[in-house]
Amino acid sequence: MIRILKQGRDESAVAAEDARVRAVVEEIIADVVKRGDDAVRTLSQRFDKWAPATFRLGAAEIERCLAALPKRAIDDIKFAQTQIRNFAQVQRESMRDVETETLPGIVLGHRHIPVNSVGCYVPGGKYPLIASAHMSVVTARVAGVKRVIACAPPYQGAPHPAIVAAMHLAGADEIYALGGVQAIAAMAVGTQTIAPCDMVVGPGNAYVAEAKRQLFGRVGIDLLAGPTETLIIADESCDGEMAATDLLGQAEHGPNSPAILLTNSEALAQATMKEVERQLAVLSTGEVAGQAWRDFGQVIVCDTEDEMIAEADRIASEHVQVMTRDPDRFLARMSNYGALFLGPETNVSYGDKVIGTNHTLPTRRAARYTGGLWVGKFLKTCTYQRIKTAEASAMIGEFCSRLCALEGFAGHKEQADLRVRRYGRRNVPAAE
Repeated sequence: MIRILKQGRDESAVAAEDARVRAVVEEIIADVVKRGDDAVRTLSQRFDKWAPATFRLGAAEIERCLAALPKRAIDDIKFAQTQIRNFAQVQRESMRDVETETLPGIVLGHRHIPVNSVGCYVPGGKYPLIASAHMSVVTARVAGVKRVIACAPPYQGAPHPAIVAAMHLAGADEIYALGGVQAIAAMAVGTQTIAPCDMVVGPGNAYVAEAKRQLFGRVGIDLLAGPTETLIIADESCDGEMAATDLLGQAEHGPNSPAILLTNSEALAQATMKEVERQLAVLSTGEVAGQAWRDFGQVIVCDTEDEMIAEADRIASEHVQVMTRDPDRFLARMSNYGALFLGPETNVSYGDKVIGTNHTLPTRRAARYTGGLWVGKFLKTCTYQRIKTAEASAMIGEFCSRLCALEGFAGHKEQADLRVRRYGRRNVPAAE
């Protein structure tokens, strides 16, 4: 039996907030489409108090940002990017072009073709999310994208040196100090000074996520990434301090970030809730994390491990951290998650910042049908076909002709019949 010891916010309140966000975003996108750079400048001044002569950073500005960072910071950024690049390269190598002769004379294949241009969004208003530059720009480069641009909002009135350094070291062709919906719209539809991209990727707040949703179709997107989510699955082998630390480590992302403990130990559940309150009193980001915990935190107690697995798949969380005696059982049996973190030695923060897997992951139960951002998201798997002999064309044409007739497609049928007449032995009359 599943028992909920702590419940999160009512879904109807979340839906009302979503409706308000949709209306605001629709208005902003329409303004950028209509007025281009003028709208972007007005919106940037309104939301970020930022309206420079040009939003694109030149080489001298980029060098100043690099020079502003200590060598250790540069080295750490390079280390993280190396881990992400190495894993992305392994993923890319797993994706092979194929070609096979399925029947005598009939050749089918596919190629993995990079998209031509990608706009990468790096959040930086509340926290300078440096790692998001690695996750998008580095991965796009490994995929072979020809043009990669990157946008991040100003931080405390100026481009954030570490974000700019990460974008530059990752290989961005163009870097813009521009944030919010106006940045997403500019990259998607273009302005007088920003050429549009074929795809826009990267996490962001609710407005950024909604902008991507509204622009999807006009451009490609990675996924609709909402507020950060974390689910901790733990048994009595875990302790309250570690469970609470890992819940609050993700709750600090924002006041609407769900953090859930799923356990088969009521003693752990009680100890974790008590420990959360103790840590919130001393955590420097406790105000944000505390609001997230109060409004969206949950504690769920199950009787059995089977119930825990079923409930975890129902929740379909972005991050799932498994701290049980046998975490591999969850790896083998779970199917709905953005990323799994197995055992107490790892944690979501490692995945967020440095270990090498991508941190742009599905939220709001989208893990039921998609994974996160990876090198394959930047590749189009495009098929082709070739028929090498006249005999093969006539043979497949006869099947095609009959199937087209079943569907009533006369024009389709004639395409097949033409080949049968020209290449085959049968006398198939032409369409009148």
